[in-house]
Amino acid sequence: MVSYEGLVRLNQTLSGFYRLIWLNLLWVVTCVLGLGLLGVGPATYAFAKYVDRWFRLGELPPMTRTFRSYLTELRWRPVLVSWVLLAGAVVIGVNLVSVSSWYLRMANLAALVLLAVIGAYVYFVLAAMDVRSLRSTLSAALLLGMGSLHWTILGTTAVTAVYWLMYRFAAPLLPLVGIALPMAVVGLIVRPVFRQLAADDAAGAADDAAGATPAASTSTAPCPTAARPDRNDAPAATPVPGPTGPRELHLEKGSVA
Repeated sequence: MVSYEGLVRLNQTLSGFYRLIWLNLLWVVTCVLGLGLLGVGPATYAFAKYVDRWFRLGELPPMTRTFRSYLTELRWRPVLVSWVLLAGAVVIGVNLVSVSSWYLRMANLAALVLLAVIGAYVYFVLAAMDVRSLRSTLSAALLLGMGSLHWTILGTTAVTAVYWLMYRFAAPLLPLVGIALPMAVVGLIVRPVFRQLAADDAAGAADDAAGATPAASTSTAPCPTAARPDRNDAPAATPVPGPTGPRELHLEKGSVA
């Protein structure tokens, strides 16, 4: 007999699967309406941000409305990222076809693997981190992927195996699942990394605030003692300036769990 807790977990699993499928359909529609080149970047960013907020912060806002708002949140940055990735893939593909030397082909294959790692993580970097320039965004995605290389390899193997099983035994599920499975896997990989970064930023902000308090108190000029109305010999407490506000975090508030 299935327990109540088991039914709750089953309902949460099926609800999560439905959310991923619906997000994948929204991604496909956006890519088609954007004619590919203009739609794939914002659609992938919106997908990544929804998954990141869901997995890391537990937020479950309305999918369609939230997805639509995320599409224009960063304006042209997701589009430029997608164009850079596409241009890199075209250059590497042409090199693989045209070069005849085996070591040049191996070098291009290695470059293609690095480009795939960047493409897997770059939109999660845009969604969760305060990175301004395009070069810094791509570098952060590469460092994140290489820093979690073992999880990247395990996740790639798992996604490949599941897609192969669906192709053999449940082919109609392939267009429904689409990119939802790799997005979910990458979201699970980056969740502990982003949480740790948020915790480190919060600890650094607390240390800065604590270190600013004695410096502010020692640099304040002594104020004249004010007499209280009931006792002339009891000096009133002089105001001490408080600590400065915490610095801006790289991750959004509430990301520490």
